[in-house]
Amino acid sequence: MSNVTPGAIPAGWYADPAGSTKMRWWDGTQWTESFQEPYSTAASIAALKAPEGTKPYTVWIWLIVFLPLLSLLSYLLIDWSQLLVVDLDNPGATTQAQFAMMSSPGYVLSQVGGYLIYGLIVLFAFFDYRALQAAGVPKPFHWAFAFLSIVYPIGRSVVVHRRTGHGLAPMWITIGIVVVGFIIGIVTAAVIMSSLFSTIQDQIPRG
Repeated sequence: MSNVTPGAIPAGWYADPAGSTKMRWWDGTQWTESFQEPYSTAASIAALKAPEGTKPYTVWIWLIVFLPLLSLLSYLLIDWSQLLVVDLDNPGATTQAQFAMMSSPGYVLSQVGGYLIYGLIVLFAFFDYRALQAAGVPKPFHWAFAFLSIVYPIGRSVVVHRRTGHGLAPMWITIGIVVVGFIIGIVTAAVIMSSLFSTIQDQIPRG
């Protein structure tokens, strides 16, 4: 490069023309005396590996994974039969029944409990993040992703698996819980709608 027109080759790190194994800085016009070790992808990947034998799980990640089950269980405290109170001759009765359900202790507890569980999951994600750092896991999945619900346990599992070679269990359990909750929600909604239509049909006069 010493024979090229100044400015023809942009400044940057290039192989040393003197034959050394290091990279040498070309300032755009001439070689400088600045050297650095060549970039190594393998070395970069190795730097992100946790020490051998690092445990991929903490008590916090298991609390994050299983706390949502409490939300599912809390819905068992709600008297869903209030949704089936339909009186075509007295529409106000239907509204009162729905209001009674939404103001019942079970419903209020499920809603307040949901926000509380959400807050605890974010807090536990922070503790989990700190625990992974203390265990020597480099650049663990950031705890702030816990604000996006199931993103944290899934992303955390993928990153920890890359760092330690283990740690995918929280991801699969989380996905399993989400799928089960989705199925329960669909079945419950189908049962309620079927019963509701049956109740309405029973009140329609037949000629």
